[in-house]
Amino acid sequence: MRKISKIEPTLPTVPKRKRVAAYARVSMETDRLMHSLSAQISYYSELIQSNPEWEYAGVYADNFITGTDTKKRTEFQRLLADCDAGVIDIILCKSISRFARNTVDLLSTVRHLKELGIEVRFEKENINSLSGDGEFMLTILASFAQEEVRSISENVKWGTRKRFEQGIPNGKFRVYGYEWQGDRLVPIPEEAAVVKRIFQNFIDGKSRLETEREFEAEGITTRAGCKWIDSNIRVILTNITYTGNMLLQKEYVEDPITKHKRKNHGELPQYFVEGTHEPIIDMETFQWVQAEMKRRRELGIHANKSLNLTCFSGIIKCCNCGRSYVRSSRKRGNYVIWTCTSRKSKGTGCGARDIPEKVLKKVCADVLEIPEFDSEKFSEQIEHIEVKGRNTMIFYFLNGTVQEHYWTPDGRKTMWTPERRALWSEYNLKGGREKLGIGFREYVKENTDGKNNENSCNDQPLHSSSD
Repeated sequence: MRKISKIEPTLPTVPKRKRVAAYARVSMETDRLMHSLSAQISYYSELIQSNPEWEYAGVYADNFITGTDTKKRTEFQRLLADCDAGVIDIILCKSISRFARNTVDLLSTVRHLKELGIEVRFEKENINSLSGDGEFMLTILASFAQEEVRSISENVKWGTRKRFEQGIPNGKFRVYGYEWQGDRLVPIPEEAAVVKRIFQNFIDGKSRLETEREFEAEGITTRAGCKWIDSNIRVILTNITYTGNMLLQKEYVEDPITKHKRKNHGELPQYFVEGTHEPIIDMETFQWVQAEMKRRRELGIHANKSLNLTCFSGIIKCCNCGRSYVRSSRKRGNYVIWTCTSRKSKGTGCGARDIPEKVLKKVCADVLEIPEFDSEKFSEQIEHIEVKGRNTMIFYFLNGTVQEHYWTPDGRKTMWTPERRALWSEYNLKGGREKLGIGFREYVKENTDGKNNENSCNDQPLHSSSD
């Protein structure tokens, strides 16, 4: 008997449609380019949806953003995030320069997409990133696109410098104390009064720190409503615009790809344009302030009279981290130590040992070969001290000699003053840790100056600003 097998009917398999997205970008805000962006979006939307083998995954468009940096392009970053999420198979783009003008960014992005199996098609150059010679062609053409950016940048710089030569600033920059009315800067009375006060405070011998504290106490804020800080005040004091003149090309773009800006310290010409607007500060006052700032910089922290300084201030350096030692006192405990600044700013510190001031003075007296410490003799002979390791001080004399001295810490003896012993007795009478629930160190903190700070700093690190 013949064997008969039944063959079941099979339905033709429908190939899975590719999920296709497009990326578009324009870098400048003009009507023409805005029309171009809209045209790109419409074109790609229609192109993708008209292809039966494709599934529309959207059009990602960045407007008015440069192509040299991918981090600032929000739509581009969203596109990459969707690619990582696995919702896109193909990306369409008009040209390599629209995708990225930075060769490194272009290749790294395309390679990442290639690893995900995502194809990028550049229409103008007719390049497919997954083809055999795709990456080779991309490398060559992306280099051309990057050099085009440099060429455009040089042309823009040339035009800017030509305007500088004519005394025309590069746009309407923002400056506190003024506003633009047409093409001219006009003082804002309320802000101009603050500018004058900053200069007057400096003329009166006040540091920037003192001005900062004054403004905070009086509720005086910047234009944005923020607290005045040292750097803001320094910008005011060094800005020649307040004299009614302009200094053009004070900074420049170092690289058109990275967009890094640098202050112009003579690398490029500058242009001083006189009498461009109404002054807030006269030129004589401005120049005196610049000279005084230079003098205070040379003096270091000793120029800042708002700080409670001693002969050791700015003199003791830490060999572990290179920072300065500062003075810290515990008033109720009645003892003083010198500690590395890193302990205050980094929390854990660099491991350098604290030096009780009594020990420091004794060591200095021994090195200077005098019976008791004398601050005047110390300042006359010692340039600075370096603290090395845990128990070594290196003394650098003004006459050029160097002397290394080993010191023995006696922190417990120094710290256990009559006042601290009284605290210890008081702590134990109240039941100690068992009843109070805290250790003696915490108890000292809570009962020192009525604050939760063990140290009240009477000094500032050497790198603190003092202009």
